[in-house]
Amino acid sequence: HVQLVESGGGSVPAGRSLRLSCAASGYIANRIRMSWFRQAPGKEREGVASIWTSSGSTSYAVSVQGRFTISQDNAKKTVYLQMNSLKPEDTAMYYCAARFPVSGSWSTASTYANWGQGTQVTVS
Repeated sequence: HVQLVESGGGSVPAGRSLRLSCAASGYIANRIRMSWFRQAPGKEREGVASIWTSSGSTSYAVSVQGRFTISQDNAKKTVYLQMNSLKPEDTAMYYCAARFPVSGSWSTASTYANWGQGTQVTVS
Protein backbone atom coordinates (compact mmCIF):
# COMPACT_ATOMS: atom_id res chain seq x y z
CA HIS A 1 0.00 0.00 0.00
CA VAL A 2 1.24 3.47 -0.90
CA GLN A 3 0.39 6.61 1.07
CA LEU A 4 0.26 9.87 -0.88
CA VAL A 5 0.17 13.41 0.50
CA GLU A 6 -0.35 16.41 -1.78
CA SER A 7 0.57 20.00 -1.04
CA GLY A 8 1.06 23.29 -2.85
CA GLY A 9 -2.44 24.25 -3.88
CA GLY A 10 -3.79 27.75 -3.50
CA SER A 11 -5.61 30.67 -5.09
CA VAL A 12 -3.89 32.63 -7.85
CA PRO A 13 -4.86 35.04 -10.61
CA ALA A 14 -4.93 33.80 -14.18
CA GLY A 15 -1.52 33.65 -15.82
CA ARG A 16 0.36 32.82 -12.65
CA SER A 17 2.06 29.58 -11.63
CA LEU A 18 1.78 26.98 -8.89
CA ARG A 19 3.76 23.88 -8.08
CA LEU A 20 2.07 20.91 -6.52
CA SER A 21 3.95 18.21 -4.63
CA CYS A 22 3.02 14.61 -3.92
CA ALA A 23 5.05 12.83 -1.27
CA ALA A 24 4.84 9.04 -1.33
CA SER A 25 5.51 6.65 1.55
CA GLY A 26 4.95 3.01 2.25
CA TYR A 27 5.79 0.31 -0.24
CA ILE A 28 7.20 1.88 -3.39
CA ALA A 29 7.97 -0.50 -6.23
CA ASN A 30 10.67 0.28 -8.76
CA ARG A 31 8.13 0.43 -11.53
CA ILE A 32 5.16 2.55 -10.59
CA ARG A 33 3.10 5.12 -12.42
CA MET A 34 2.41 8.36 -10.61
CA SER A 35 -0.25 10.65 -11.96
CA TRP A 36 -2.10 13.85 -11.26
CA PHE A 37 -5.84 14.04 -11.67
CA ARG A 38 -8.24 16.90 -11.12
CA GLN A 39 -11.92 17.20 -10.46
CA ALA A 40 -14.02 20.31 -10.72
CA PRO A 41 -17.47 20.55 -9.12
CA GLY A 42 -20.03 18.64 -11.18
CA LYS A 43 -17.41 17.15 -13.47
CA GLU A 44 -15.69 13.80 -13.74
CA ARG A 45 -12.19 13.28 -12.48
CA GLU A 46 -9.76 13.73 -15.36
CA GLY A 47 -6.14 12.78 -15.84
CA VAL A 48 -3.79 15.73 -16.08
CA ALA A 49 -0.27 14.31 -16.23
CA SER A 50 1.58 11.10 -15.52
CA ILE A 51 5.10 9.79 -15.09
CA TRP A 52 6.68 6.34 -15.04
CA THR A 53 9.04 6.47 -12.05
CA SER A 54 11.46 3.94 -13.54
CA SER A 55 12.00 5.66 -16.90
CA GLY A 56 10.80 9.21 -16.35
CA SER A 57 8.51 8.91 -19.35
CA THR A 58 5.68 11.46 -19.15
CA SER A 59 2.19 11.88 -20.56
CA TYR A 60 -0.13 14.87 -20.53
CA ALA A 61 -3.71 15.76 -21.20
CA VAL A 62 -4.10 17.90 -24.29
CA SER A 63 -5.63 20.69 -22.22
CA VAL A 64 -2.45 21.19 -20.19
CA GLN A 65 0.28 20.23 -22.66
CA GLY A 66 2.87 22.98 -22.91
CA ARG A 67 1.74 24.59 -19.65
CA PHE A 68 2.13 21.83 -17.05
CA THR A 69 5.20 19.75 -16.33
CA ILE A 70 5.34 16.61 -14.21
CA SER A 71 8.65 15.64 -12.66
CA GLN A 72 10.02 13.49 -9.87
CA ASP A 73 12.67 13.38 -7.20
CA ASN A 74 13.26 9.69 -6.57
CA ALA A 75 15.44 10.32 -3.53
CA LYS A 76 12.58 12.21 -1.88
CA LYS A 77 9.90 9.90 -3.30
CA THR A 78 8.12 13.01 -4.46
CA VAL A 79 6.36 13.88 -7.69
CA TYR A 80 5.76 17.48 -8.72
CA LEU A 81 3.33 19.22 -11.02
CA GLN A 82 4.55 22.59 -12.21
CA MET A 83 1.58 24.55 -13.51
CA ASN A 84 2.29 27.67 -15.57
CA SER A 85 -0.01 30.08 -17.37
CA LEU A 86 -2.91 28.99 -15.21
CA LYS A 87 -6.43 29.56 -16.51
CA PRO A 88 -9.75 29.76 -14.65
CA GLU A 89 -10.70 26.41 -16.20
CA ASP A 90 -7.79 24.83 -14.32
CA THR A 91 -9.71 25.42 -11.09
CA ALA A 92 -10.29 22.04 -9.43
CA MET A 93 -9.28 19.73 -6.63
CA TYR A 94 -6.03 18.11 -7.69
CA TYR A 95 -5.25 14.56 -6.66
CA CYS A 96 -2.11 12.49 -6.77
CA ALA A 97 -2.52 8.81 -7.64
CA ALA A 98 -0.28 5.78 -7.95
CA ARG A 99 -0.63 2.42 -9.60
CA PHE A 100 1.52 -0.59 -10.29
CA PRO A 101 1.82 -1.81 -13.90
CA VAL A 102 -1.67 -2.61 -15.14
CA SER A 103 -3.42 -2.45 -18.47
CA GLY A 104 -5.44 0.60 -19.35
CA SER A 105 -4.82 4.23 -20.13
CA TRP A 106 -2.86 6.28 -17.62
CA SER A 107 -5.76 8.71 -17.51
CA THR A 108 -8.37 6.16 -16.39
CA ALA A 109 -8.98 6.93 -12.74
CA SER A 110 -10.46 3.53 -11.95
CA THR A 111 -7.12 1.81 -12.65
CA TYR A 112 -5.50 3.56 -9.65
CA ALA A 113 -5.68 1.99 -6.20
CA ASN A 114 -3.79 4.67 -4.28
CA TRP A 115 -4.95 8.26 -3.91
CA GLY A 116 -4.02 11.31 -1.91
CA GLN A 117 -6.50 13.53 -0.13
CA GLY A 118 -6.32 16.29 -2.73
CA THR A 119 -5.25 19.91 -2.80
CA GLN A 120 -7.42 22.76 -4.07
CA VAL A 121 -6.30 24.98 -6.93
CA THR A 122 -8.38 28.08 -7.65
CA VAL A 123 -7.59 30.38 -10.56
CA SER A 124 -9.49 33.65 -10.82
